[in-house]
Parts: sequence; C-alpha cells; structure tokens
Amino acid sequence: MSGIVGIHYLDGRPVDRENITKMVDILAHRGPDGADIWVDGCVGLGHRMLWTTPESLIEKLPLMNQRGDLVITADARIDNRDELIAALQINNRPADKIADSELILAAYEKWGEDCPEHLLGDFAFAIWDKRREILFCARDHMGVKPFYYYFSNNTFVFGSEIKALLCLAEVPRRLNELRIADYLNITLEDKAITSYQGILRLFPAHSIVVNLQGIQTSCYWSLDPNREIKLDSDTAYAEEFRKIFTEAVRCRLRSAFPIASQLSGGLDSSSVTCVARNIISEKDKETNQEINHKKIKLHTISTIFDNIKECDERPFINAVLEKGGLIPHYIHGDKVGPLSSLEDVFKYEDEGFIGASHFYPWIANRTANELGMRIVLDGLDGDTTVCHGTSRITELARQGNWKTCIYEVKASSPHFGVKPYSAFRNYALPHLKEFATNFRWIAFFQGMQLIHKHFGVSRKKLLLNHGIKPCLKQIKQLWQSKSEKIASHSTSYNPLVRSNFAKDIGLSDRIQKLDISPNIPLNTREQHWASLTQGVLPHVLERMDLCAANFRLEVRHPFMDKRLVEFCLALPAEQKLSNGFGRIVMRRALSGILPEKVQWRGGKADLSANFDDGFLNRDRQILDEVMSNQIKYLEKYIDSDFLQAAYRRMISEKVVRDEDITPAWQAVTLALWFHYKQLTP
Repeated sequence: MSGIVGIHYLDGRPVDRENITKMVDILAHRGPDGADIWVDGCVGLGHRMLWTTPESLIEKLPLMNQRGDLVITADARIDNRDELIAALQINNRPADKIADSELILAAYEKWGEDCPEHLLGDFAFAIWDKRREILFCARDHMGVKPFYYYFSNNTFVFGSEIKALLCLAEVPRRLNELRIADYLNITLEDKAITSYQGILRLFPAHSIVVNLQGIQTSCYWSLDPNREIKLDSDTAYAEEFRKIFTEAVRCRLRSAFPIASQLSGGLDSSSVTCVARNIISEKDKETNQEINHKKIKLHTISTIFDNIKECDERPFINAVLEKGGLIPHYIHGDKVGPLSSLEDVFKYEDEGFIGASHFYPWIANRTANELGMRIVLDGLDGDTTVCHGTSRITELARQGNWKTCIYEVKASSPHFGVKPYSAFRNYALPHLKEFATNFRWIAFFQGMQLIHKHFGVSRKKLLLNHGIKPCLKQIKQLWQSKSEKIASHSTSYNPLVRSNFAKDIGLSDRIQKLDISPNIPLNTREQHWASLTQGVLPHVLERMDLCAANFRLEVRHPFMDKRLVEFCLALPAEQKLSNGFGRIVMRRALSGILPEKVQWRGGKADLSANFDDGFLNRDRQILDEVMSNQIKYLEKYIDSDFLQAAYRRMISEKVVRDEDITPAWQAVTLALWFHYKQLTP
C-alpha cells in the first residue's frame, strides 16, 4: 500500500512542483514512511511510501533508471520476483536488495508496453519514457490497486485516490449524475465511471499510453471462458488446487512486519488463515528461512456477537484457533452500527457508495492498526473465485440429466437453508418446458416422471403447465404475421429513483446497455466467468483499498491471485458442485488443513440481523436526523414519497423488509456523503 500521483501536459507546459506536492500531501495517510516528487518539464510524478515488504525498506520512489531516460512511480507488490530476476538477468546483487519497482522498470526496458503480461501481483504504476515521450500506466489483473485519471485539454492527471486529482485547479469538481443514478439503481457494471465528471477508473488488466496524440487504452489480459482443465481424478484436481492456493497465500506473506488475517469462521477466511499458519510453521522448521519469522507472527482478527447470537461464528472460529499457532484478537460487531463511523469514513472515501457491511472491515482495520499491523490477509472473494457451482443444477436440467440434477438439489438444499423442491423450482424446473417447446418429448417425460417421484408434483400439472401450454404459446407465435411489431420490453428501474431524473438522464436505456444478463442460457463456466468479470468486483476492491489505506494498511487477497482465478474458472462443473457441496475442489484440497467443522459446513451466518439492529436501534438518532434534515440533498434524485413510506414502515413494523431497508440505506448514506463533502446537486 502506497500512494502514486502524476501530471503530464501534452502541450509542453511545465509542471508546477507545488501542484505535485499538493497531490502527494493529500495522500499522506497512504504512506507515512516517506514522500518524494520528480519533475522534468511537462511531466511530474509523486509517491507516498508505506513499508511492507523487506525490499520496500530500501525502495526510493519515484525511481530513475541508470540512463536517466525512464522514471517510475508505483504502488506495487510483485509476486513472481525470482522468475523476473532470472528473465531480466539481474545478477549484480542479492534478490533482497532489488525493489519491486526496479523489476517493473527493468521489465518495461525489456518488453516495453507488453511488460504487464509478465507481472504477477497487485500493482498500479506509471512510467515516463523520455526517449519516446510517452507516459505508460498499468493496473493489475483483478483491480486490487486503484488507478484514477483525468484527461482533458492536453492535461493528463492520475492518482491512487480521487482526492489527489481534485486538489488541482484544472480538474473540475462536477458531480457525475449518471453515477448517482447507477448507485440508486444498484447498477455497478460501468467499470470506468466515477462520481465526478471527467474522472475515470482504469479498467483492471488494462494499460494506458499517453502521448502527443492523446491517450490509448489497451487490455493486456482477459479470462478465457472456453478453457477447460482435464485431470485424472478428484484427487488430482484437489492436489493442483492446494498447490496453487498455497502459493497464492505464500507470496502474500512476504513482509517486514507482523501480519494479521481476517478470520470470520467462514470457509474462505479460514482457508487463508489455516494455509498461512501452515506455511509459517513449515518455514520455522527450515534452516534457510525465506521469511523472517522473528518479525512475522500471524495474528487473527475476528468479529464476534454477544447480543445477536444468530450472527456469531465463534464455534467455527474456535475450531481454527484450537490448532494453535495463532494470536487471536476480537472485535464486537454488535457494539457499533453501520452509520456510527461514517463521518470518519467520508474523510477518506471519495464516493458515496458504501456497502451495508462496510463497518466490519473498518473496525477490523482499526484494530489491526492499533496492534501495529501493516498487512492484513483477507478472504475476499472466495465465493466468486472458487464458485459455489449452483448453476451446475441448471446445466444438468438443460442437458436432461434429471437424475443427477435432482440428487444435487436434494443434497445441496440443506446447506442453503431452502426446501429441496423450492431449490429445484428456481434452478431446474423452468428448463422442463424447453424440452416440450423443442419437441424433445422423451427427455420431457423422463423429467416429469422423476419430478413426480421425488417431489410429489402432479403429472397432470407438469404436463399442462410445462408441456402443453408452452407448446400452444409457441405455435401461436409461429402463426403471427412476421410484420407484426411486438412491443419491446421496457426496462424498469428502482422505484427509489425519481422518474423525472431517470427520464432526463435516460436511465432505462442505460440499464439496457449495461445489462449483463444473458440472452441465451449459460453453462456453469460461462456463469462463473460472468461473475468474475462483473463490475461490482473492482468496485468492492477499490472500497477495500480505501478502507485499509485510512489505517496505513495493505490488504492482500489470495483469492484474487491471477493463477488461482484462471485455474478455478477452467475446472469442470463437477469440481465446483458435487454431492451437494459447493466449492468442492477447495474442500477436498484442504482436507487435514481446515478443521472438519469448517471444511464441511454448509452456508454461513447471515449478518442482516445485526445490520438491521444497528441501523434501526444503535444508530437510530443518526437515521432520524438524516431523514429529517440531510435527505434534502437528494430531492433531485429520489422519489421522496416512496422513501418516506419505506422509512415509516421500517421503523414501525415488527418485521423489517429488504425492500424498505435497502433503499433507506442507499438514500441515507448518499445524503450523508453530500452533507460531509458539502456537495450540491
């Protein structure tokens, strides 16, 4: 975790050193261990330093190469160091004397604009190439490290946070109302847009070249939804997963300081913690230690709930701790509310889009900071990377493999707390009618018989609703005149959004444009690919980065490792869901490493009860104050009658409905952002 900034004037204007200094100073929270700038004519680069790895202790940024024609500023942790050092033939000094930024700069000297293809890790960097008079910038594969930029009127400005850009006079502070509409409609698929007009986010796995012709953006890596790995057995898949996952954790343990691991008791955080503990234990037994364990002691930070028992995961947390080798710390998730720290959050958060669970990492990071940590391991987003595989049920139904489909439904439904037929109806039953409308009657009747046998559904009802009626409907459509125009589907938007505002900005058209829902059925891998490439993932990673930066921490995500993501996506569907267990390959792979209590647990605790209590009770005074006074900031954007009706139901009825509390949370947090940032529509 560091901070980077830069300015490039394409018309040759000289960069004012004071402007670069302002940008660096406003990011002081990202790097307490040093700050520096470099300016040469129309280009200026700046850096804030946070020491984390042993190599970072000797790192000086911005860094110039020996010839003096390349300069880099970077927020980076490079994980394939040994491979790069060999390929780049850097043999004039020990590896621990080579900083990660030196490796990136040397990679650029050897491979030019293709250098990101050779890097593994989390990075955002910019290189000024004086010979070619270009500024080259790149962001890591999954978007762990943020990169914001502004380009207009021959001015290119970039930084790790939006606030660094906004401190310059040439960057306008104008709200982007499209982004406000996206948030209110819970649409986060636009990976470039921010809350300010003209300020953009560089896509993950993309680079930018800035020269006299303007800017050119390129994609240097993408996931392949068609690649499939075929191994000999379940054991072979598990062994390969364990190898790759262990390496993903190991390379994120490179540190000059103590490390904390988030331990919620769930499968993902427990897997990261247990594997990290094993690596440290094994290295302690070796004479030539790759990691200095006199400094690294693995701490765990767990959120516990004394008052809201259904949220408490201590039985699973304790199962991990009982194996020893960890230093546990606890925070009480039911002592604070989701609005309690927002004034502090918005001192650092540049946008108003706060997730409902934001306060858990906030208080965990605060605890890590108080303990003297600089690095936190996190289990985000193992659900997406490894994949629960529930779409395999749909795929089996579409294939007409009803026997296996019904078996998996019955086996998996208890893990998700739903009745078997409810799960079958959601994931598989709609595809019964596909066989009827495609006149595949053998597959239709086989499915009908098995559904009747296992779920007791009337054959007559199945035949009528999923066979005869769909066929008659299709025949009717075939008889329609081809010239007859059929009304197009009108995309609806969240009723929280004010209709006049939605119409003015063309929200319905925008929703259709950003819609990632498939027009044709997807198989398990294509569904997995869609979840890995959706816009919400880099959005969440950016929020996690800002939350950690406030406390001078670097958060590391083993499940965002490029190698692991590629491997999990390419797995066959039965390695994602089998015998009723999602993420089955990870469960098998970590046998003997994870406690069985965690390894074979079904779902995980639903924290909504704690959120509801915190929002409506612990933070009630703040909630009422916002609804009375600050909500006025959103009059242009929201349907006030709809919001107030939801608010009255929410505070008066015994049962809190999602359709009431969700828009209330969106409106309240957005209004507080306007209030704290002193913004006007």
